[in-house]
Amino acid sequence: MCLNGLVTKYHAVRDLLLDRLETMTPGDQFPPERDLAQEIGVSRMTLRRAIDELVAQGAVRRRHGSGVFATGPKLDQALAASSFTEDMRARGLKPGAHTLEFEVSPAGTRVQRQLQLSEGEEIVAVRRLRLADDEPIALEELHVPRRLLPSLRADDLENQSFYELLHQHGIEISSSVQTIEPTVVEAEGARHLGVPVHTPALLFERTSRSAQGTPIEFVRSVYRGDRYKIRTELTMPAPHTPQPVSGKARQKP
Repeated sequence: MCLNGLVTKYHAVRDLLLDRLETMTPGDQFPPERDLAQEIGVSRMTLRRAIDELVAQGAVRRRHGSGVFATGPKLDQALAASSFTEDMRARGLKPGAHTLEFEVSPAGTRVQRQLQLSEGEEIVAVRRLRLADDEPIALEELHVPRRLLPSLRADDLENQSFYELLHQHGIEISSSVQTIEPTVVEAEGARHLGVPVHTPALLFERTSRSAQGTPIEFVRSVYRGDRYKIRTELTMPAPHTPQPVSGKARQKP
């Protein structure tokens, strides 16, 4: 391997390891640190720094006492309306949902405003762990007016798409407004998602409506930053072509 002065040595090692990951499948293990450093021809300190960056990026996972393992590519979500279940199925992954909390109560001020509810109107609040091939991906807090699904139970949402459940009751979502911002995983979330406390994450908040404009759901989800990314498709506008000036040119006197 040739290491030149244009990049630092550990960046070159990082790029070499990224190339190696292209040939690995999720769960494959890197050789022991001593052997890998000798194979590449760098010090263990340089190798360790490169691996630390890959861990921060979510490209590999370090298990203390076991070694370093490939995690596979991040799941990317296009900025378009789709359910978690549909998204995972389209990738060939098995979607899953485990209900952590289920409560019926009057809506708080913020949820009442998002769902345009009357004061004291009840909501169903559900907290779920979303899975892809049995791997925790996101923590989801779902709020829905109780009058829309008065008989909803916790078991109804266990490994079940909420949108498919709505469809079964003749309720269709027509549009959504969603915001995305960076956050970190707090202690309880870290326990459910299987990541360290304060791991970078993405916070999604979405309010969805029917074709008649009736609010159907308010959802707050925290996605693991090491397993999820956002994809956008941008279209450049056509270049502006100046229009010819009409009329006769004025002659100089």
